Amino acid sequence: MNMDSEGQQSPTTFVCYPKCSTCAKARAWLHEHHIAFDERDIKTDNPTQAELTLWHNLSGLPIRRMFNTSGQSYRRLDMKNRLPSMSVEDAVEVLSTDGMLVKRPILLHDHQVLVGFNEETWSQALL
Repeated sequence: MNMDSEGQQSPTTFVCYPKCSTCAKARAWLHEHHIAFDERDIKTDNPTQAELTLWHNLSGLPIRRMFNTSGQSYRRLDMKNRLPSMSVEDAVEVLSTDGMLVKRPILLHDHQVLVGFNEETWSQALL
């Protein structure tokens, strides 16, 4: 159960990396629209394989869209060349090893998962 700052149940979890500028924009957008959320740092609280599998399924996105393709970890692991031949299960296993590999922010809200920040998409889903 997620709780907001006033101790009320929050149906929304904002999974982010605090130093990420896109995450900062998304956080500001949530505050601007008075959407209560529980924040989770993806680097210190890395998603598990089970969570990533669920989020991937709920997002409806191809597994490659779950990867932070501009990150150092992605380049260091040569995921650009490895990912196309990987099964979804293997890709999820790799994602679960390092939160910095995961595309962010991720918004978990009412059995839907939004990956990355797109104001129009978030408005349609939340407002």
